[in-house]
Amino acid sequence: MLRIHFSAVDLMRTRVGDRLDPMWELVLSIHQMVRPESYFASWSRRSRRRLHKTGLLRDAELLAALAPASGYFPDFLTPMSVPTNFGEGVETVLSTDKKRLCAEVGRLDAPRGSGSWLADVAAGRPTALHRLGVAMRRYHRTVVAPHRDQAAQISGRAVTRLAHRTLAQGVEAALGGLGPATRWRSPVLEVAYPVTRDLHLEGRGLSLVPTFFGINHPIALADPALRPVLVYPVPREAFWQPDDEADPPGTDALRELLGETRATVLRLLDAELTTTALASRTATSPSSVSRHTAVLRRAGLITTTRNGTSVLHVRTTMGDALVHRG
Repeated sequence: MLRIHFSAVDLMRTRVGDRLDPMWELVLSIHQMVRPESYFASWSRRSRRRLHKTGLLRDAELLAALAPASGYFPDFLTPMSVPTNFGEGVETVLSTDKKRLCAEVGRLDAPRGSGSWLADVAAGRPTALHRLGVAMRRYHRTVVAPHRDQAAQISGRAVTRLAHRTLAQGVEAALGGLGPATRWRSPVLEVAYPVTRDLHLEGRGLSLVPTFFGINHPIALADPALRPVLVYPVPREAFWQPDDEADPPGTDALRELLGETRATVLRLLDAELTTTALASRTATSPSSVSRHTAVLRRAGLITTTRNGTSVLHVRTTMGDALVHRG
């Protein structure tokens, strides 16, 4: 049982995150690949085949050694600097200071065949950190990024529901609505957990971060001195494509033509969406979305209007034709 202790100040300082954190998604996807829940079983099988086919299974094995599916894994893998995209998150991980690397990696029980590499990571050796960065990027590109859009849409709906509940009923109602593994008994949030822990917020508040790949109960950072965060799994929705289903017609061509993020933005704009909503659904920053929508607008693929403080985007007829290929 994890017991999170709140004061009145902590309730005031609790925040509902509006998007998936790319580094938590990376780590928790590794857990789902190694020890999948039934919901992720087909994804795990397909992902393993894809990694094997592309010669990248060793990348997943190294990451699984550093972030084991049960027990402790290092907090530095999920930095709470809130990176706006996956690339920035990787750079933050690789810039972790050597003292912290040594302390956190040193707590792991090294599995067979990975001890030397983990020791090199713990020592902050450039070659090992470079290998870690390569493994993270290739693994993410191969088995996580292809599902990013759908995961962002599903989590976006869950976040919207939680935010509405917070506005209508208050933070305590939101804390009581994080799923069956949690129970709010003021002033303590109880979370079903594999170990017994007490986390005293002490006026720091709590950041609630949604996760798509998360296990069936919320999870907190191991170090209580770090900024408190609770990563909670969003409700499951129909998600996976059948094993033999190819990408929708035009998906690869659209991505090659526009780039992955712009193609994603264009596909999402079959109805009006704000810049903030697009940022949430694409797991990137509003400023990045603004740059991409500006390019799409200049190309005549979307139109943009302002409604009060909100900026709304929607596809044009030309954008529709490009997405649906006529």
